[in-house]
Amino acid sequence: MRRFLIIFSTLFLGMTALSCSKNIQKNGGEYAHLDRIPLQSEIKNVQPMTGIVLWSTNGRSTTAKDKLQLEFAYLLYSDICKEKDVYDWSSMDALLEKVASRGHQLVMRYRYTYVGQQCAVPDYIKSWPGYEETVGKSEGRDTYFPDWRCEELQRFHLDFYRRFAERYDNDPRLAFVQVGFGLWAEYHIYDGPRIIGQTFPSHEFQEVFFKEMDKYFKNTTWSISKDAAPELYSPFEAKPELLDIRFGLFDDSFMHETHHKYNRDCLLFFNYDERYKIAPMGGEFSYYTTYDQQHTLDKEGMYGRLFEDEVAKYHMTYINGNDQPKYQTMDRIKEASMSMGYKFEIKDFRVKGNEAAVLITNIGVAPIYRDAYVAVGGVRGEYSLKNLMPGDEVWIHIKGDGVSAQAVPAIECDHLVPGQKIEYKADVNDKV
Repeated sequence: MRRFLIIFSTLFLGMTALSCSKNIQKNGGEYAHLDRIPLQSEIKNVQPMTGIVLWSTNGRSTTAKDKLQLEFAYLLYSDICKEKDVYDWSSMDALLEKVASRGHQLVMRYRYTYVGQQCAVPDYIKSWPGYEETVGKSEGRDTYFPDWRCEELQRFHLDFYRRFAERYDNDPRLAFVQVGFGLWAEYHIYDGPRIIGQTFPSHEFQEVFFKEMDKYFKNTTWSISKDAAPELYSPFEAKPELLDIRFGLFDDSFMHETHHKYNRDCLLFFNYDERYKIAPMGGEFSYYTTYDQQHTLDKEGMYGRLFEDEVAKYHMTYINGNDQPKYQTMDRIKEASMSMGYKFEIKDFRVKGNEAAVLITNIGVAPIYRDAYVAVGGVRGEYSLKNLMPGDEVWIHIKGDGVSAQAVPAIECDHLVPGQKIEYKADVNDKV
């Protein structure tokens, strides 16, 4: 029932926007008494919270910062907590500040397990009575896996994200959060000791985790890997009601040769073509082969598919592409980034006295996932653009001191860092 309500409410918002625009003919409909004001504007940059993502350690995040909006970082639980209930967020704060200083926002993922490395479980848990890590070969290297039988690890994991959300849920330096278990927190142990309930958390604990995450995060959208679809790893098959939770997806092998098979099946399992309306679709370019990395952004495409077409098909908002500067120019990376996420166009702008009306449409492939508002003369309309789906348009009425024919419309969002600006396209003349 809840899934129906979510989908219905989303569709209702879209239908409301469409019905509004259908009632407005070229003469402005109910706003015909307002004077049309010429307006010209272009989208010249990648839009905030969208595009190709480089790691925060990639030098191009600094030297080509005007071509990007997002940076990515893997982070360790053990860097934040070493003693029970003692959390030191200074490393997280420093990272966010560094990213924001470049006019960017962060996409981040905490992890326990990385091929060839020690487990990033807090030190105190490693000394907990009965806790026993598993050491196994993954990609030929000794890799350490956490012991999910340990109740203290389970408690810590929930407490960590509760505290994280309390601290960062409204932080404009943070764009998106990715969560998961297994290798790289990508929801699999494709090579190594895969024991559900031990080296990978039980379905029962995952169910608790998802429900708690839904409570913790009120504004920031969190995502899991599309590899959570198989019933081996997750409880979604047995507990389909969990699919009603508002979470996004990340596809960490985007554009590989057989993406249309397993990857697409996983995305369809999560009903991605409806889910994108409430949470972002993200991912990473495929590392299956060197060829994939070399050619994924080729203008002529790869494996018979064009990147921009796949972005539109899967409503992608962002994608990790840390190695792309090795193979593509930053101008091409910027161009590809501008095909992702939301994109707004103002189709009509009318003003009379202190009253204005703006007809705006989303010409992108996804919505914006934070509240954003059309403003004239510093006066915001009430309609949040996060409800404006691709292809939909809506009239926004604005009235108040500051509104005038000389005031240029702006799109305002409180979830931006200094230097960021949401642009829009406009080609409005004064002829009706």
